[in-house]
Amino acid sequence: MTTPSTPVRVLIADDHPVFRDGLASLLATQPNVDVVATAGDGAEAVALAAEHEPDVVVMDLQMPVMNGIDATRRLAETQPGVRVLVFTMGEEDGTVLAAMRAGARGYLVKGASQDEVARAISTVQAGGLVFGASLALRIADLLSGATTPDRTAFPQLTERELEILDLIAAGRNNAQIASALYLAPKTVRNNVSNILAKLQATDRAEAIIRARDAGLGGG
Repeated sequence: MTTPSTPVRVLIADDHPVFRDGLASLLATQPNVDVVATAGDGAEAVALAAEHEPDVVVMDLQMPVMNGIDATRRLAETQPGVRVLVFTMGEEDGTVLAAMRAGARGYLVKGASQDEVARAISTVQAGGLVFGASLALRIADLLSGATTPDRTAFPQLTERELEILDLIAAGRNNAQIASALYLAPKTVRNNVSNILAKLQATDRAEAIIRARDAGLGGG
């Protein structure tokens, strides 16, 4: 457990300056937290994390240049020792799953108290998992439900394509998928086309059936 003599090194990534600076100021009052840098987009967060080597990155999801999910995935690949605590406005199931699959260790909704955020940072830094109270039961259902997706059933798909196929199997349309994963509608359309081609599925309905047979789309 982190002690006051060894504060948790934190990087804050959020594209809203007022929120970003406000959170940094609040966390600066915590004796066990040292805010080492702030970033305005995901790409900057990845670069600053390499420079400052924080213990925890407090990551917004909807940011320009590189969104928080892709930034989290990049950090998991390049700096696996860095823990990511997602801090965002949304509670969309697909977004929660995408963030966790990308490597996030915790998920809090903006509006959490200063003490909640500080405790979450300490817990994540120590290797624990954190979810906001309103999300805990839903996360449990989503991540450890009766059906476990068999991701080995589609080895030809990228991780992004699997995320999208999971949402397709859950009955989401392209607009809902774009919103959940913070992607441009055109990007979703292109990914869906690639998925159908790789699965050699004649249409979306066939892809849904095959995905559900493999356990995707549950929750």
